[in-house]
Amino acid sequence: MIESVDDLAEEISRYFESKDEARERALKLNRLVIRKCGAAIRSVHREEFEKAEDLMNEAGSFLEEIRTLLSDHPDVRHAGFVTNAEQEYAEARVVYSIITRNKTPAPDEVGVEMVGYLGGLGDTTGELRRHILDLIRKGKPEEGEPYLEAMEEIYHLLMLFDYPDAITGGLRRKSDMARSLLERTRGDLTNAIGQRKLEVQLAQLEAQRQSTNANGR
Repeated sequence: MIESVDDLAEEISRYFESKDEARERALKLNRLVIRKCGAAIRSVHREEFEKAEDLMNEAGSFLEEIRTLLSDHPDVRHAGFVTNAEQEYAEARVVYSIITRNKTPAPDEVGVEMVGYLGGLGDTTGELRRHILDLIRKGKPEEGEPYLEAMEEIYHLLMLFDYPDAITGGLRRKSDMARSLLERTRGDLTNAIGQRKLEVQLAQLEAQRQSTNANGR
């Protein structure tokens, strides 16, 4: 029982001090999650897959710590910054899975809430485009076709959820971006494969010409 206004003020202050401490700690961990996930995606593109997995596991541990810290403060938990970290984590997990196994993991495999999962899927299209462009530069455009198919599947999945942004966390904008990236990547990959086929045909014709000349001697 509160006996005075001072007692009431002290109790309220303790409540807000606890909330503020939990929020500050969660923000620091949040930044670590984002940093680790960014590093993991870079490692995937460098084909440093073990390193990428270690970084993602660290990020997952930090995310779990955030959830524990904020378990008594749902208003802070859903203020937005945790969802951003979950999106980054989902993006890293999905990029890793598609590039190493050609498989898109389900939300329960990733271990984040649905809004974070869908947001991460939307961001994945940009990383898949980057991977395809890397393959084109390496002279292996045909290997990019499965990743283009993955981009298409992700885009069509995102388009199924036409709900207000207040519910989906701005998913419509990510869907529009995914469509733009998909169209550009399809054009880039089609041109690269066509160019590659032409180069092969020209090389074959040149080989035949040299063989004919050699036999004519």
